[in-house]
Amino acid sequence: MKTQTLLHTLRLRGLALIAGLAAAGSLHAQGLPTPVDPSAGAPAGNWLLLIRGYIADGAIILGLAIAAVGLLWIAYTGVAKFNEARTGKAEWSELGVLGIVGAAVLLFMMFLLNQAATIFA
Repeated sequence: MKTQTLLHTLRLRGLALIAGLAAAGSLHAQGLPTPVDPSAGAPAGNWLLLIRGYIADGAIILGLAIAAVGLLWIAYTGVAKFNEARTGKAEWSELGVLGIVGAAVLLFMMFLLNQAATIFA
């Protein structure tokens, strides 16, 4: 008999705790800002276009992150080649070729990102 009342009391306390946390959570969430719509601008109530817009924005950000990594990689390679040329392990012309090819790769990457952004938008 005591075990049943103890379980009943624990169950009631647990339900009261859950109800209290739910009430406190809803009061706390009143100050949250509204989410930003994707750049594609989905119509109200159309969840599929809304998710598609967020995916498109994420793809553009991912492309920009890949471009930033490419820029850093070309810069690192340029600094390493400069160090090799300075110590005599490489020719200075190799550094010049790396600069020209690196600039061409970056320009091509920017062109591809621009094309991808217009496709996703």
